[in-house]
Amino acid sequence: MKAIVIGGGIGGMSAAIALEKAGFTTAVFEAVKEMKPVGAAISVWPNGVKCLNTLGLKAQLRALGGNMAYMAYQDFASGTTLTRFSMDPLIRQVGEYPYPVARAELQAMLIDSYGRERVSFGKRVTQVTEQCDGITAHFDDGSTAQGDFLVAADGAHSVIRHAVLGEQVERRYAGYVNWNGLVTIDESLAPANQWTTFVGEGKRVSLMPVSQNRFYFFFDVPLPKGLAEDRTTVKADLRRYFHGWADPVQRLIDALDPATTNRVEIHDIEPFSRFVRGRVALLGDAAHSTTPDIGQGGCAAMEDAVVLANCLAAHSLSIEDALLRYEARRVERTRDLVLKARKRCDVTHGKDPQATSAWYQELRQETGARVLAGMCETIEGGPLG
Repeated sequence: MKAIVIGGGIGGMSAAIALEKAGFTTAVFEAVKEMKPVGAAISVWPNGVKCLNTLGLKAQLRALGGNMAYMAYQDFASGTTLTRFSMDPLIRQVGEYPYPVARAELQAMLIDSYGRERVSFGKRVTQVTEQCDGITAHFDDGSTAQGDFLVAADGAHSVIRHAVLGEQVERRYAGYVNWNGLVTIDESLAPANQWTTFVGEGKRVSLMPVSQNRFYFFFDVPLPKGLAEDRTTVKADLRRYFHGWADPVQRLIDALDPATTNRVEIHDIEPFSRFVRGRVALLGDAAHSTTPDIGQGGCAAMEDAVVLANCLAAHSLSIEDALLRYEARRVERTRDLVLKARKRCDVTHGKDPQATSAWYQELRQETGARVLAGMCETIEGGPLG
C-alpha cells in the first residue's frame, strides 16, 4: 500500500518515516527545490522527543539538542532574575528531556534518515483527485503521482486543505513580530545551560542553548502587519524597540548577524474539526497552524505522524476508516494546543495590559511548580504519554 506525502517539512518527513516503519510504501514530494527552513531553531519538547524516539532517531536527536537544564525569567530593564528553576522535575515526571535544536539540522536529520535521494524536490502540487481505489496528485510541471492515500503536510498555506474542508480558511495575525537566529554562546548574555527570557512592555527576548556552542535567540514585539522592515534594518529596528532594556539584550543585538536573522509576522488559524476527506488526510500546519508561544507546532506535527501511522497499521476495515480514526484522535488535542498557544500569546504580548502586568508580578513569586505543571499537562496529553 502506497502513501503520497505532500511536503518535505518536519511533519511530512516524520509521517513518511513513521508510515514506512509501519510497513507502507511512501513517496515524498516537496514544492521547493532546496529546503530552507523558516526559523532558526525549534523547541522539541518531550512529547515530540518521544515521537522521534519511536522513529528510531533517539541518538541523532540527542546529538543536535542543547542542554536546557534551567529556565529563568529576567526583568527587562534591570536584568535581575524574576524566577529561576531546574527542569529536572519536568524531566522526571514525563520521562524524557526537552531538546532545543537548530531547525535546519532537524530537517536535515529527518530527510537523511528517510533518504534525501528519495525526496522529489521542485514538485508543487496543484490539486488532488480521488478514484474509487486510489488518489492522484497533480503537479505544476504537468506530472502526476498515484497512491492509495495522500498525506497533505504542505504547511500553513496548504493547497490541499480546501479539498478537505470544502472552504478557504484565512490565517489570523497574532499581533506580533518575531525576529530569530543563532549566535555563539556567551555567558555574559545568559548561562549556557538555561532557557533565559527577558520580559517587559509586552515584549520578550529569549535565548535557548542548541548544539555546537550556540544560542537560539528570538525577539518578540507587538506591531501592526506590513511594516517596511527587513534584514537591512534589523539592528536599528531592535535597538529602537528595545531601548532601555538590560545590557545583555543590547549585547545580543550587537552580536547578531542581520544576514541570518529571520523576521516573521506571527499567525495562526482558527481550529477546525475536519482533517480528513476520503483518502486525503491533513497533517501538521496544514491541519492546525499555531503560534509558537508554547513551542508545540513541530511537536504536534510529529504526534500527527505517529498517530496516523498507528491508525493505518492497526485498523483493516478500510483506508477511509483508519484515516477518520486518525482525525478523531487529533482534532481535540490540536485544538487545545492552538488555543493554549493563543492564550499564552495574548498574555505575553500585552493584549490585555492588566493581565500582562499581573503575569510579571506572578513571575516574581514563581517557584517553577506552576510553570512546570502546565508544561507537563501539555506534554502528557500527547499520544505517547
